[in-house]
Amino acid sequence: MEISHSDRQYVAELKPPPLERGIVGWAKENLFNGVFNSILTVLILGFLIKVIPELIDWAIFKAAFFTTGKECHATDGACWSVVTQNIRFIIFGFLPPELQWRPLTSMILLFVLLFFTYYRKFWCKQLVYAWFAGLVIITVLMTGGFLGLERITTMEWGGLPLTLLLTLFGCTAAYPLGVVLALGRQSSMPFVKYLCIIYIELIRGVPLISLLFMATIIFPLFLPEGVTINKILRAQAAIIFFWAAYIAEVVRGGLQGMPKGQYEAADSMGLNYYLTMRLIILPQALKMVIPPTVGILVTAFKDTSLVVIIALYDILKTSQSVVSKPEWMGFSSEVYLFLAILYFIGCFSMSSFSRKLEKDLDTGDIY
Repeated sequence: MEISHSDRQYVAELKPPPLERGIVGWAKENLFNGVFNSILTVLILGFLIKVIPELIDWAIFKAAFFTTGKECHATDGACWSVVTQNIRFIIFGFLPPELQWRPLTSMILLFVLLFFTYYRKFWCKQLVYAWFAGLVIITVLMTGGFLGLERITTMEWGGLPLTLLLTLFGCTAAYPLGVVLALGRQSSMPFVKYLCIIYIELIRGVPLISLLFMATIIFPLFLPEGVTINKILRAQAAIIFFWAAYIAEVVRGGLQGMPKGQYEAADSMGLNYYLTMRLIILPQALKMVIPPTVGILVTAFKDTSLVVIIALYDILKTSQSVVSKPEWMGFSSEVYLFLAILYFIGCFSMSSFSRKLEKDLDTGDIY
């Protein structure tokens, strides 16, 4: 049925009621939809009106940005100088200044690769090759000993590059290991099934701190005399094994959520177990569990700060070292606010990528 011109004009002239839509309608529905909520909204607004101007005054107008610690103690505002004057140490740790261009280049290269990975239109074989080449370049820059570059030991790694590398390699290795464990837990072979169950439940039953202590203190006791393994590698292995167990349970939930008809369709086509999982089950199951998986990866990113307890100088440890100096004592709030912003940017970026990935891979209901 065709709509006449007069009807279209009438529909175009209709406007939503001003008290039910727009900002006023939203506020009425969400902030003032009852006596209790209205009182709570007024109290919160009053608190914000009192606190925010003072916070802005402390953080910006009375703040010191590029002064010494002695001058900071004489100001009433925030001392952002504790960050600006120690930014090299906070970001790069004890690495000599003449070598800091190498981790800086590595981080820039990593961010460029992540930027192109964020947009699905760039997903192609060339991007995979770019990631492979980028990781090789990052390894060469961070270790040296090649192409005339001075060698850097892993014990000299610190600050933000160490945090990013622990996160990158930890998540990259933990995810496929978690998928394998999830498939093993659903295996029809009793030995494989119960071995995966024991591993998953054992790892999930202990905190990450205990695994880091075991990797750092207890594990070397079982090595032959004269044999040592780098502390960073041991911490990285503990992080990988820990989060793989959690990812395995998330993936198992996705596998159990698959309808039985998907398996029957694969059997009717004569596909074996490997092809069934690779072509039909896993693509759909992994898509279903994107939100909880990214939630685990976000937690893993934040938990890399726990390596501070085994004396690894990640960005949290370097920041703590700065505020322990007599010149900068009393300005820990500014340093931790700076760290909070960095961690928020990282976590928000991962969450944003998760939402975009869900939208890009949405193919409708599988039932």
